[in-house]
Amino acid sequence: MNNGQKKFESGSKFLSLVLRHKPEQIGLILDSEGWASVDELVKLSNANGQSFDRQTIEAIVAESDKQRFALSRDGLRIRANQGHSVNVSLGLEPIVPPDTLYHGTASRFLPSIELSGLHSAQRLKVHLSSDASVAEHVGARHGKPIVLIIDAQAMSADGHLFYLSQNGVWLTDAVPVNYIRGPLE
Repeated sequence: MNNGQKKFESGSKFLSLVLRHKPEQIGLILDSEGWASVDELVKLSNANGQSFDRQTIEAIVAESDKQRFALSRDGLRIRANQGHSVNVSLGLEPIVPPDTLYHGTASRFLPSIELSGLHSAQRLKVHLSSDASVAEHVGARHGKPIVLIIDAQAMSADGHLFYLSQNGVWLTDAVPVNYIRGPLE
């Protein structure tokens, strides 16, 4: 990994920290929908030892393969698309999911999941994918990956709500055990 890639990855991780989990670490204020002023983010980041300018932030938003962040239409505000542990409302409307969704996790978590299903843990929502390979990649970040098959059609029919984030991640409050169809083989 070259220095440019390292700086990009470091900047993306920093944005995740302050826009999803700990805005107070630099004194950033998020509105009720998770938006923050880009100018304020630049000013506070630089004051707290993270070298940022507007162009770097725009590049991270545009070039991130996971599209974790979004800029407002006027380019003046930024927010994370999902993954928050701080209480924000992304303003997403419930929609009907595809019949099947996938959740990637590490195999060591399977016994707990088999007992109590999927819960949001430190995040506000459980993250699901419509693509099994994406779910596998997510699970690999935490150890030996497994991909769980979620009967989203049955969940939706039973009244569970689903939301689709701007970057294509499916969100729901929890996945009870009876909707998990087991690891993908």
